[in-house]
Amino acid sequence: MAQHGDLSTINVSSIKTVDLLHSRAVGLIGVLFLTVTGAAPMSAMLGNVPFAAGYGIGIHTPAAFALATIVLTIFSIGYAAMAAKVSTVGGFYSFISQGLGREVGMSAGISSLACYSVFEASLTGLFAYFGNSWIAAHLGINVPWIVLAIFMIALTAVLSYRDVKLSVAVLGVALVLEVLMLAIFGFGVATAKTGTSFSLEALNVFSVTVPVAEQKVGDVAIPAGAAAVGIFMAFWSWVGFEMAPNYAEESRDAKRIVPRSLYLSVIGLGVFYTLVSWAAVSAYATEGDMLAKAVGDSGNFFLAPIEQFVGGWAMQLMSVLILTSSFACGMAFHNTASRYMYSLGREGVIPAAMGATHKTFRSPHVASLVQSVLAAVWVVLYGVFNGWSDPNAQAYLGIYTLFAILGTGLLLVLQAIVSVAIWNYFRKAGGGNVISTVVAPFVSLVAQIWLVYLLVANLATFGGTSAFANSIPYVGLAIIVVGLIWGFALKSMNPEAYRNIGHMVNEG
Repeated sequence: MAQHGDLSTINVSSIKTVDLLHSRAVGLIGVLFLTVTGAAPMSAMLGNVPFAAGYGIGIHTPAAFALATIVLTIFSIGYAAMAAKVSTVGGFYSFISQGLGREVGMSAGISSLACYSVFEASLTGLFAYFGNSWIAAHLGINVPWIVLAIFMIALTAVLSYRDVKLSVAVLGVALVLEVLMLAIFGFGVATAKTGTSFSLEALNVFSVTVPVAEQKVGDVAIPAGAAAVGIFMAFWSWVGFEMAPNYAEESRDAKRIVPRSLYLSVIGLGVFYTLVSWAAVSAYATEGDMLAKAVGDSGNFFLAPIEQFVGGWAMQLMSVLILTSSFACGMAFHNTASRYMYSLGREGVIPAAMGATHKTFRSPHVASLVQSVLAAVWVVLYGVFNGWSDPNAQAYLGIYTLFAILGTGLLLVLQAIVSVAIWNYFRKAGGGNVISTVVAPFVSLVAQIWLVYLLVANLATFGGTSAFANSIPYVGLAIIVVGLIWGFALKSMNPEAYRNIGHMVNEG
């Protein structure tokens, strides 16, 4: 047991009864593939930019991505400092447990698991929506979206059951292809001689609070936008970068690789997102034309310009790569949910079977299979109550958007709590510096609280009037409370498991 002031950790590398993951399996590039693919550049751009522009802040959408880059870089300063001190598969769960106590940590563990479980289900909605459109356009067949969603879950289950190196290979190929295609899109729009409307004002971060005005462009009625929509959709586009610490025990040099991957993914994605979204909102002759496309035909918001400025081949390839991107993104979230479940299982706070690893692949195979079942349950339940016939309303606006809002809202709360935990951990354990352990956590705490407020205050704009949309804050709160209650229950019911909560690290 290692001591840090009044903190303690349990080194699992020296405990024979703990099933360990495949150590030293991935390097910096591998961790980047696993985490940046979770952020899913293609899905983030094609899925989020039209919504942010049409219903949020119009041409200032790139400025929202620039603002998010700044805020998340500040958050990463403290987060990376913590990751350099603690090597654990538990991520937020472990950091919060060690910084704020086991009860709060238990709540964070259950909430983190719920976040990524829901995120995998969310991405099946995007995959099913674009998959249905592609099959209908090329084969003339209307495949029910639920079939495509379950297919994605099943394929993810097969790939994630195996060695993490297979996940790295699959996600790496998908990531490289989607980044190349988005770069081609940006270059094609930027070099077009006519038909575009680039303006430096689009990058003005002080204008992100200016919403789209109500107007009518041709036959398309543009409703009054909400600045919160543009800002929130930008931040949602990064979800996944924070998963890096969850691969610490499978990294070759976690204390160096995990912090580096955090900075590279946040800043790299930030620059890329800002430039690509700038090209996207500028790919139309006027702002009105852009808004009309975003509101009236969001599925082709990127596809129409790339066909016009690059060629039909690029449009066809992009329409396929959005499928591989959404699949890879869902797979990355699946892997993280499985590792949270594995972490909780090996600590004994949920059934110990979840903490088992495959004898050959060293993957958290039991947790992976359970997560696949959970994702399928999320999707099927939504279909049972809302129907199976409309890919746009049910798969895209329903499963993709609403599940993403639930998961992102929970994640923002966790990022606020982990900011406090980082400050308190270093206050007690020592080390670090005032920038990484005090200033950065404080700024990120304020930013996350502001984002949660924006989400709750503008829920009707995000999710409409559906019963599920209106219940999102209560579902999130219930998950947090259940985890907290379970933490207190373990303290009296199972002291040994309580002692383990978030304190198993790998120093091997």
